[in-house]
Amino acid sequence: MKKGSLRIRNLVIGEGRPKICVPIVGRTEPEIFAQARALKASPADLVEWRVDWFEKLREPDAVTEMLEKLWKRLGGLQLLFTIRTKAEGGEADIPWQEYRELNLAAARSGFADLIDVEMFAQTIPLTEKLVEELKACGVAVVGSSHDFQKTPSVSAMVERMCVMQQSGVSISKLAVTPQSEADVVALLNATWEMKSRYADRPLITMSMGKLGLLSRLSGELFGSAVTFGCVGQASAPGQIEAWHLAEYLEELSEG
Repeated sequence: MKKGSLRIRNLVIGEGRPKICVPIVGRTEPEIFAQARALKASPADLVEWRVDWFEKLREPDAVTEMLEKLWKRLGGLQLLFTIRTKAEGGEADIPWQEYRELNLAAARSGFADLIDVEMFAQTIPLTEKLVEELKACGVAVVGSSHDFQKTPSVSAMVERMCVMQQSGVSISKLAVTPQSEADVVALLNATWEMKSRYADRPLITMSMGKLGLLSRLSGELFGSAVTFGCVGQASAPGQIEAWHLAEYLEELSEG
């Protein structure tokens, strides 16, 4: 296995072409199951359950029960458990302690392969502690940061990814919003600099929206190990259909 890559069951992240992650954003159990069925016929390598869309988000037992059902229905696809808060572009408006407990319940259930933690929604000591607790349960942690207003400077983006890596996450994820073509280039430059100089584990980066589409396709060249596509409803600006994404990645693959 390549240095700096991560194995999640039979999937190696950080080696070869970027892996395709597709979100499930249903609100009800039937909607979630319908999306899961569609995903199984797609080129997805892993699935993100966006739990913040779930109508029973604030019922921990219902969340873990649904997680188990979903994990079993996905038939071997790795599952990323994500509660995206309103502060970072999601649907969840819950206090930190509730966010922490829901993530820990998912980790303890044994039915989440990876769990997303918003690294800058609270202070770094709090998020570092949560990362430690989740990893102690045997799950990989995706540390994430989303900026829906702008693209910071290259140095600021690299610094943010370094902070996430130093906090012990398994994968660092950075999503930013471009206002110009130069912003897309800045994100790609930050990705390459992080990958080539500092990273000792996989990265996920993206420039959101239509303007940033190139960043979702060029991960193998610049260093982003996972790209997000959709089957039906997208969960973020700029996601394209997973089948098209797989075709583009195959054409661009260095392998």
